[in-house]
Amino acid sequence: MVLRIFLLILMIVSTASLPHFHGSDGVVIKEAYLNWIKQMGTLRHSLFKKAKNKHKPCLTITVAKHHGAGDFESIQKAIDSVPDLNHCRVVISIHSGTYKEKVDIPATKPYISLLGAGAGKTVIQWGDTADRIGRNGKPLGTFASATIAVNAPYFIAKNITFKNTAPLPPSGALGKQAVALRISADTAAFVGCKFHGAQDTLYDHKGRHYFKECYIEGSIDFIFGDGHSLYESCHLHAITNTYGALTAQKRESLLEETGFSFTNCKVTGSGALYLGRAWGTFSRVVFAYTYMDKIITPKGWYNWGDRNREMTVFYGQYKCSGPGADYEGRVSWSRELTPQEAKPFISLGFIDGHEWLDL
Repeated sequence: MVLRIFLLILMIVSTASLPHFHGSDGVVIKEAYLNWIKQMGTLRHSLFKKAKNKHKPCLTITVAKHHGAGDFESIQKAIDSVPDLNHCRVVISIHSGTYKEKVDIPATKPYISLLGAGAGKTVIQWGDTADRIGRNGKPLGTFASATIAVNAPYFIAKNITFKNTAPLPPSGALGKQAVALRISADTAAFVGCKFHGAQDTLYDHKGRHYFKECYIEGSIDFIFGDGHSLYESCHLHAITNTYGALTAQKRESLLEETGFSFTNCKVTGSGALYLGRAWGTFSRVVFAYTYMDKIITPKGWYNWGDRNREMTVFYGQYKCSGPGADYEGRVSWSRELTPQEAKPFISLGFIDGHEWLDL
């Protein structure tokens, strides 16, 4: 019985990337895939437990660069003041200014909100790269290069710029990954924020995340990770002069529900840009109602040098526009979605947002 269930799931996920179905077996496979679409379209489809967010603040802390203008002059010190395992929402209001510090929000401090004075006014920046030597005498690696790392659930950020100031690396350079923000916890929301970097700008590591009206800039894989995330009305801007990639989604198992969905977004910039590279064997990315400038390469997607991934990835477009959205030149293993296929990806239901978002 377990084997039959496993094979059914394998059929469902594997065929998600196939453009055609043939023969009697193909009919069965197609029906299994459509059943998955139907299930994903329901309100209760997630493998996650029901999220129980807390929106009403119980404490507000202020941060200001000028002595005496706020409760703290450092964002990290304000975070450190929040009790471990706090049970209510703590709002940290950050005044205008450029805060040159590396920030970490540990897993023991949920329900924190960072509120800036405006994305053009409140900036958090640092300049670490993956090859920089840390305190232990070893390279930091991509994971620890982040200017701000969020490890606690129910995090919210509004109207802030997160920046990694490391310069744009030359093509093929090693160890130059430079993360502006890493989000490694479930149920996080970012509204009106900006993310500036080059290689590996936004590490959408794991968990359900919502990005609304954000600006995300980078060169190579500048949105990457195994997150389960919805990007709505975001501006994605490439700064490469050679080849680059917008996404590198790392879904590794057919049992994972993770993936990136971009809806009503805009893609602009320079260079020649892939929409995504198959970092994970079952990588999943969808673009819907998105404007794509001419920088998008005709093929659209790259298999990470592994042709086997062409049979397992899920890469799709739905009603996109602009000179870079032409589907005619796309790789055969991506797909132009039908309304039924696109439906699970283009609403808050994709991330169970009806449970935990109140924005």
